[in-house]
Amino acid sequence: MKPNNSPFPALLQRLLHRSIKGLRLLAELLRSRFEQADIAIFHELLPPPDGGGNQFIRAMARCFERQGFRVVFNRIPRGVKAVYFNSFNFNAREFSVWHRCFGGERPFIHRIDGPIQTYRGFDDGADAQVWSCNRRFATHSILQSHYSLEQHRELGVELVQPVLITNASDPDLFFPPIQRCPLEGRKVVLIATSWSDNPNKGLEIYQWLDAHLDFDRFEFRFAGRIRGNFRHIQVLGALESMALAEELRAADLYVTASRMDPCSNSLIEALTCGLPAVFLNSGGHPEIVGKAGLGFERAEQIPLLIDRILADYTSYQSAIVRPTIDEVAAQYLAVAQLNQKTT
Repeated sequence: MKPNNSPFPALLQRLLHRSIKGLRLLAELLRSRFEQADIAIFHELLPPPDGGGNQFIRAMARCFERQGFRVVFNRIPRGVKAVYFNSFNFNAREFSVWHRCFGGERPFIHRIDGPIQTYRGFDDGADAQVWSCNRRFATHSILQSHYSLEQHRELGVELVQPVLITNASDPDLFFPPIQRCPLEGRKVVLIATSWSDNPNKGLEIYQWLDAHLDFDRFEFRFAGRIRGNFRHIQVLGALESMALAEELRAADLYVTASRMDPCSNSLIEALTCGLPAVFLNSGGHPEIVGKAGLGFERAEQIPLLIDRILADYTSYQSAIVRPTIDEVAAQYLAVAQLNQKTT
């Protein structure tokens, strides 16, 4: 018997899949008319362990709820006062339907990262999707650093009503230790973290440190994903947030070598856990760290910068200034003109 090469079974399967998705969306649209909420967030949350964007959205949603707002994800029920949508991390086709049916006069606030092609090192169309959604739907745009805003403008992109609001970490997970072991008489613990294994996250610099750092003085841990083999650096793998925060609290100094990172959540988490930072002078790092660390241009500078921070460790640590998630959430609410608890 000849094999059935007809395209119809595959076509029918696709149509059935689309029909099921369409019916599910229709059911959600109908259900939303009977549901009450104050804030809608469009973002496809991933299960942990996950990246910083997911963690920030979760933390901000919990903060909204602590303030008395009713929050829903990926739908717009009756009474919603504001809609936040994140970068390109949502179903744009379904979002378009929600916007067309229930957009109304409420603010649609677009949280934007990147430009994504700049720090990924390639253009996969994600930026074009972000910019298209921004033009079509946004009443306001939230960017996370001056660097990000200027990079968009260098590409000739003017975002709708841009506002600068940095990120913050979940205070239930990321906080300094009650007491840190004195530095004297032991190895100094350095740590680097990254959810992404993109080479722009600093692989070559970490490999240089693995070959040249004095490991009689230092212990170096890397939490996350990285494409490389190391003799001395201990790779912990991808950790859930609670385990990651414990590793940060057990360390003394944070090192980040990521390039053109607009607003590194990993760096923010480390600072929030009380770690001064040695950072590559790139992207939004200088804005985030301020006077709580030192920047480098070349890997060869890192050992000297580590020694400078250790020689005045308390001063660098006391210079850490980061907004709380409550303060950041208040700024998000202010953009939507939701400054008080919704009744």
